Amino acid sequence: MKLLFYKLVRPLIKFLTFILFRPKYIGRENIPKNGKFIFAGNHTYGLDCVLLISSTRRVVRFFAKKELLQGFKGWIFKAMGIIPVNRSIHDKTSLLKGKEVLENNGVIGIFPEGTINWTKKTILPFKIGAVKMSHDIKAPIVPFVIKGKYKVFNNNLSIEFLKPYVVKKDDLDMENDKLMNIIKKGLETNYD
Repeated sequence: MKLLFYKLVRPLIKFLTFILFRPKYIGRENIPKNGKFIFAGNHTYGLDCVLLISSTRRVVRFFAKKELLQGFKGWIFKAMGIIPVNRSIHDKTSLLKGKEVLENNGVIGIFPEGTINWTKKTILPFKIGAVKMSHDIKAPIVPFVIKGKYKVFNNNLSIEFLKPYVVKKDDLDMENDKLMNIIKKGLETNYD
């Protein structure tokens, strides 16, 4: 899929993100310039996708709840290549679509918490999709950590990309815990 609309609006997204939120990008050298991979990290706010889109020239296909594809905004999300997920069931269709993107050397963006973390917990329990795709397709996971708030002209927002790795072990629950702990440790680390 060409995703022409995505490619056309990405420069505008990048410009507006830079002007409005002034995010710090840390560890960009960990983002592969070609080949398949999975972005996986914490979910802080609805604009997290914008931060990832702004971080790379690669087209990132995001998993998102199917309800986002309704109405006018649904056309925009479809044009941006969103992979819809039916959260009321164990949606194998979305997982297969994600694997198809990876098999074509694409990039997947996934928030393993499955929803925005509005709690006071550092991180919510991870769903297994990211590690399952990495294991099955041998696609590297690029863990990311988003810190700060989306406050206009505030300079406190950052996204850090950690070293990529491929899930090799068959114990996916253990691998899922490993990914969750990598992200949690990144959230608890201060670099000031």
